[in-house]
Amino acid sequence: MIRLLHAADLHLDSPLGSLPPDKARLRRQEMRALPEKLRSLAESEGAQLVLLSGDVTDVPEPARETVDALSAALEGMEVPVFIAPGNHDFVRSGGFWERLGQIGNVHVFTEPRLSCVEVEELGLRVWGAGYRDSVCPPLLRDFSVEGAGDWLDVLVLHAVLTRGSSPYCPVTEEELAGSGLDYAALGHTHSYSGERSAGGCTFAWPGCAAGTGFDECGEKGVILADIGERRRRLRFVPLGERRFHSLSVDAAGDALTAALAALPEGAERDVWRLILTGEREGRVDLDALRAALSGRCFHLELRDDTTARTELWAGCGELSLRGLFLENMKERLAKAGTEEERVTLQLALRYGLAALEGGEEP
Repeated sequence: MIRLLHAADLHLDSPLGSLPPDKARLRRQEMRALPEKLRSLAESEGAQLVLLSGDVTDVPEPARETVDALSAALEGMEVPVFIAPGNHDFVRSGGFWERLGQIGNVHVFTEPRLSCVEVEELGLRVWGAGYRDSVCPPLLRDFSVEGAGDWLDVLVLHAVLTRGSSPYCPVTEEELAGSGLDYAALGHTHSYSGERSAGGCTFAWPGCAAGTGFDECGEKGVILADIGERRRRLRFVPLGERRFHSLSVDAAGDALTAALAALPEGAERDVWRLILTGEREGRVDLDALRAALSGRCFHLELRDDTTARTELWAGCGELSLRGLFLENMKERLAKAGTEEERVTLQLALRYGLAALEGGEEP
C-alpha cells in the first residue's frame, strides 16, 4: 500500500470578488498558508507521495509572495511531488512553474500530452500532463498504460468527467476503465467527488481546497488515499479554512432576532450570506441590520427577498376569474400530499395573482 496526498484547485491569488477589497486582501494572504498546511498534513499522515491536480494558483503569473510560499512548502515536503497545471495556472515559457520544477523532489508535467515518471522506490509510475493554455483537448482517448501489473500506475490530471464536450480535458468513465490505471487523481470540479471506480481504476477529485465564493459553500479539503494493487481506501480531510455559507432566514417578524438565531456559534470565523424571506410590512432596513450584526462574521452579505404582506384569499369564491382561481388553488393546497407540493402550489398562487392583477412577479 502507498499513501498519497491528493489536492487540487487551491486557487492561490484568487480575486475573491465576493469580499470587499480589504477582506479579500487579508484572505489572499491567509490562503498563502495552504501549501504549508499540505506539507504539514503530508508529514503527520505519513504520505509517501503528493499529487497536485491543477489550478494551484488562480492566475498563470501569481505574486512573488505566493510563489515563495509555494516553493518553501514544496521543498519542505521531502517526498516526491507531482503537479499537473490546469486552465488557471497553465505553463508559460519562463513562468513560475520553471522555477518550481527545479526543486529536487518536484516534477511538473509541462506538456499537454501524457507522459510518465517512474518512482522505483515505491514501485510506482505517475502519469500526467499539463495545460499550456487555458484549454486542453481530451488526453485519455485510446490511452492504456504499458506493462500494467508490474507497477502501480497513478494519474494526476486537471480534467472534467463528462460524456459531452468540454474545453477542460474531458474524460469518461469508459476511458478510465480501459486505462489500466490504479488511481486517477483529477482536479477542476470544486466539490468533493467521493470515492468512485470504473473497471479496475479508482478515481476522485477533492474539490477546491478553500471556498472563494458563495458557489463554493461548506467544508473544503483534500484526499488521503491508500492505494494498493487490489485495495484502495480514500479519506476526505478538511483543511479548516474559512467557509462560505448561504442561508435563507424568515424575516416576517423581527429581522434582527431572526438573523441572530440563524448565525451559529463560531460564525465570526466564516463568510455568510443571509437571504431574508417571508411576508412583512415594509422592506428590511439592511444598513441598520448590518450595523447591528457588525463583528459577528468575517464578512456578512445581506439580501432582502421579502415580499409585502397581502390578504391572499380575499375574494375567494367570488363570481370572477380571480375568485374562481383562488377557490381552485385553495382546494389543491388542502389536498397537497407533500411539503414540496405545497410550496410549489403557493408559488403558483402568487404568480397567478400577479398575472391577474398586473403586479410584479414574486
